[in-house]
Amino acid sequence: MSGLVLYQRDDCHLCDLALAVLAQARAPEFDSVFIDEDATLEERYGVRVPVLRDGAGRELDWPFDAAGLGAWLGDGS
Repeated sequence: MSGLVLYQRDDCHLCDLALAVLAQARAPEFDSVFIDEDATLEERYGVRVPVLRDGAGRELDWPFDAAGLGAWLGDGS
């Protein structure tokens, strides 16, 4: 799977936890997008971060664990 994006904020404890889960699940490479200074992204993801989005447009909101993330990734394409 490609096209994964993790939407997050600077200094975000939950985002740090999500990064740890992504590592634990051995998720494929992903891009990190920080929403802090983008009004459009702030409006869309402001209260939801961290959010993982795949290339098909599916979104996985926090909280998620390694098993749930693995299942979500497996359902993706």
